[in-house]
Amino acid sequence: MKDGFVNFLKPPGMSSHDAVGCVRRALGLKKAGHAGTLDPGAAGVLPIAVGRATRLLEYVGGARKSYRAELRFGVETDSGDDLGEIVTQGDAVIPDDETLMRAVRSLTGEISQTPPIFSAVKIGGRRACDLARQNAEVEIPSRLVTVYRLEILARNEREKTLLLDIDCSKGTYIRSLCRDLGRAAGVRATMAFLVRSRVGAFMLENAHTPEELKTMGETAVEQPQDYLGHLPRYDLPEARVKAFLNGLSTHVDDASCTSGPLAVFSGEAFLGIGRYDEMSSSLVPEKVYKS
Repeated sequence: MKDGFVNFLKPPGMSSHDAVGCVRRALGLKKAGHAGTLDPGAAGVLPIAVGRATRLLEYVGGARKSYRAELRFGVETDSGDDLGEIVTQGDAVIPDDETLMRAVRSLTGEISQTPPIFSAVKIGGRRACDLARQNAEVEIPSRLVTVYRLEILARNEREKTLLLDIDCSKGTYIRSLCRDLGRAAGVRATMAFLVRSRVGAFMLENAHTPEELKTMGETAVEQPQDYLGHLPRYDLPEARVKAFLNGLSTHVDDASCTSGPLAVFSGEAFLGIGRYDEMSSSLVPEKVYKS
């Protein structure tokens, strides 16, 4: 069985956990995992790693993400989408353009965001949604996220909705973004639907449906390095390849070597993930991939 990534097109109504099970069955394997949970009600790109590539999932999940969402004015729900219970209602009106653009600007760039109660955020080691279903007191701390682009594509006066395109960082909740956009514009709002169109190099137009996977088999599994382009690349001298694969660090004279994870190559061969250690001026193996 090949190791690598599957660009999975998750349909609405399927959980991310069930999506992994779908890939396992289609490819006849046991070892698989997903990066970046996608809500059951949402559709779109869900990166799934199989085999040894599961060790690289944490680096994929940190890539930028893109979404198309519909925001509906008039209500707020406890989940932030139209599947939840209504907690607040107000006038179902679309604010004027000036008010909307002021709200958009206030939610672009680095912002503080509070995830919905019904989310996978961990509180004391347990998911917030599980605690909420048990009627437990749940207080979710806010977090800093980055919204690189928030664009209004269309407005529907009859349905009182906006169609949005969003580029954002890891950890951004689009349900919260819709809620906060409404609040910033002075009108209650909730997310009506969501499609994730990109996770790093995983693009919607190249994603495979469950039906396609059944016929494609292993041909749907792609090389992991094709999806790590958002990480800085480091080309290791051939003389140090064996040392890296054995978990040994390599002295680095290149002052431009950045902190954070690096995709390490020798020529065209992907070796794994390394990290630059400033104290020792060396490249330290973090995840060795090549066998």
